Amino acid sequence: MMKTQRGMTLTSFLVVLAVVGFGLYIGMKLFPMYSEFYAVKSALKGVAQEPGVANKEPGQVQEMFFRRLYINYSDNVKPSNVKFERVSGGWNMKVNYEVRRPMIGNLDVVGKFEAHQELTLSGAD
Repeated sequence: MMKTQRGMTLTSFLVVLAVVGFGLYIGMKLFPMYSEFYAVKSALKGVAQEPGVANKEPGQVQEMFFRRLYINYSDNVKPSNVKFERVSGGWNMKVNYEVRRPMIGNLDVVGKFEAHQELTLSGAD
């Protein structure tokens, strides 16, 4: 009686390896973009928890926000990406920005991110 071998061939192993490698490559391009976005959201929540933030001028609040982002090495958010809107009891701070990373050749990965936080006397929402 002849026993048959079971398992992957070298060709199928190389195909699986290529697919996994490509997935890891995409993940390496996307992870920093989302990591920065979570740093932005964290900075927004931190600013909202500052005492008296609802009574401060937008310039002061923006400076506090960028100080927190500087700690997290965020370089894609610019002052022009931050907008303030007056709401009852404080401000609504919105951050909209875009991140573009080269992928392969002339193909880029583009991420558009938007976050907002109410800065009111009642605290963070």
